[in-house]
Amino acid sequence: MDLQLKGKTALITGGSEGIGRAIAAVLTMEGVDVAICARRKEPLEAAQAELSKNSGRKVLAIPADLTNDADAANFVRRSANELGRIDIMINNAGSAPGGVIETLSEDDWSKALQLKFMGYVRCLRYALPIMVKQGGGRVVNLIGNDGVKPSYWEIAPGAANAAGQNLTKSLAGQYGKQGISFVAVNPGPVRTERWDGLVRAMSRDMNISYEEADKLAPSSIPLRRIAEPIEVANLVAMMASPLTHYVNGTMIEIDGGQEKALMDRLRDR
Repeated sequence: MDLQLKGKTALITGGSEGIGRAIAAVLTMEGVDVAICARRKEPLEAAQAELSKNSGRKVLAIPADLTNDADAANFVRRSANELGRIDIMINNAGSAPGGVIETLSEDDWSKALQLKFMGYVRCLRYALPIMVKQGGGRVVNLIGNDGVKPSYWEIAPGAANAAGQNLTKSLAGQYGKQGISFVAVNPGPVRTERWDGLVRAMSRDMNISYEEADKLAPSSIPLRRIAEPIEVANLVAMMASPLTHYVNGTMIEIDGGQEKALMDRLRDR
């Protein structure tokens, strides 16, 4: 199927590794020129070089800390200026620390909301006026299934995700009449670079071995494995396509049918 993405432009936050890099790889191979951002310059430039070499498309790499409003503004405005327009805005940067309420600090809660939620708000604050002026656009927000499937060890990610999901639905209602549509993609566990750290944190907080912790998520998924970044990226590419522009204000989970309540029961054993 031709996704009709050739010649389009896309901004992707958190594009130096993990899901964001996989999304950038899929979109550039579909003929999209992209701008990616991340906080660390060296991995960002390495991703830029590889993406450009493999696809032949224009790839901008702009360092940005999206907890900083000025960085968000610079990423969006510079990208729009150099790419010519913003057809697709993909908010992906950010993670939130797992843990139970007794161990989560004020800083943990602040980190969860400042990047995973407010980073999205900051980018959209600057991208949406550009999309309005050009007559339309597509926003894909990578959020997470913790916002719709509560789990006590993931209450901070759940709070940030629920806020992002509400934001997506609210903006879909506001901007649809201006040709801008929104969709939220909610991954479950994904085998990215940060997966090892999550497993170690679960092992610590639940007082179980690393091996036991590593089996928790797959045990809660009917497919008995966690997702690979490319699987999420393929879904995002489809959702970014003009073919699915009418999918507006919708949340799509990609979690293998994960039952979060089962994870809690496994932890309580």
